[in-house]
Amino acid sequence: MKKQDLIVIASVIAFLSLFFIFDEVYNFYIEFNKNHGFITAFIKFAILATFGESLGLRIREGVYNRNSFGLLPRAVVWGFLGITIKVAFIIFANGTPFFLEYLGLENAGNILAGNLSLKKVLVAFSISFCMNIIYAPIMMTLHKITDIHIVNNSGKLSCLLKKINFAEIFKTINWDIQWHFVFKKTIPFFWIPAHTITFLLPADFRVLFAAILGIALGLILAIASLKD
Repeated sequence: MKKQDLIVIASVIAFLSLFFIFDEVYNFYIEFNKNHGFITAFIKFAILATFGESLGLRIREGVYNRNSFGLLPRAVVWGFLGITIKVAFIIFANGTPFFLEYLGLENAGNILAGNLSLKKVLVAFSISFCMNIIYAPIMMTLHKITDIHIVNNSGKLSCLLKKINFAEIFKTINWDIQWHFVFKKTIPFFWIPAHTITFLLPADFRVLFAAILGIALGLILAIASLKD
């Protein structure tokens, strides 16, 4: 283990400990997230998902950052992707129960607020399934396109102001990896179960758990990118 790894580990522990040691920090986070959900989503994913990508780079190349990696533009992109993830949570957490009620599951909209039961697991799984089947592939493909755009511009922050050539970049994506690894493996075997757990948790803890998954999201997509 290198010195840089010890510094990163110590920094993560110090940051997380603030939420466990100081109630004021935790309560401020919960309250701020409640009142400014989209801002929190931007900050959360800009930091945590980008950190996940840095971990992916560390696994592959032994460093957390390099000149052409584009840490800052990646953080900005993840921030905006985090907002879309927040929107997806709202839409599917509220829309899926209505769909289940349409199919015959009575009072599906209130089941998540109750005690753990088979019906609660079913509702949480259904929300996760719909969100990850409908939304996740689009978000992951968009991330891949922006990732390639950043790399093509040597990781410079100015790339955020340049037009993204979606048509050309779309053709260059390694769809063998995108389909067989990102879609076929991570969605059914990781994301659907992980988000099922997310929606089983009390509302306050879903926020924290989703933040942790932000690291995993950046890490998984970074590993997929490095496979290229």
